[in-house]
Amino acid sequence: MQDDPRNARTDTLLPSPRVEALEEYTSADLRDMAGDDRDPFEVSALGLTWRPKEHHFGVRAENRLVAHAAWVAVPVSVDGTALQVAGLGGVIVAPGLRGRGLAGLVVSAAMAHAAERGLELGLLFCRPDRVSVYRRMGWDPLPTDVTAEQPDGELTMPLPAMWTSLGGAEKWPPGPVRLLSLPM
Repeated sequence: MQDDPRNARTDTLLPSPRVEALEEYTSADLRDMAGDDRDPFEVSALGLTWRPKEHHFGVRAENRLVAHAAWVAVPVSVDGTALQVAGLGGVIVAPGLRGRGLAGLVVSAAMAHAAERGLELGLLFCRPDRVSVYRRMGWDPLPTDVTAEQPDGELTMPLPAMWTSLGGAEKWPPGPVRLLSLPM
């Protein structure tokens, strides 16, 4: 059905996609992008509790959100040294518009916003099959496991962790990584 942005082509629907900061991001927005998919991020089987994001960015088409990324400042300990990093999450593009660069647009906007707020590093967790997507966006895998908080205590994250420089840091610091919050 051509009038559904999840199934449309970006060259007709989005001749010049523009990212906007979102004042709010609702479950209706997620449904607009994911439809009836009850697990659009494909991580519910992990049973993790996720931290809500605070800064949301999106691309709209025909008054519907078709791409989204968000971030939240999270405390991290790397080899005992405390850092604040931009935790990226909630990256999604409507299925009919994937592969057209929209994820890169919203991720770039979110991380530019985090850099403007003084954060030097970005951190994300993703499914193994999406590592190559983030690598193309300039993210690198962390060479170590990451522990994170959960309601029942700490655990080693079962998803790959990746990082990117937001302009201030040239590399991720070496040593054990503990996310001192819920994962994002």
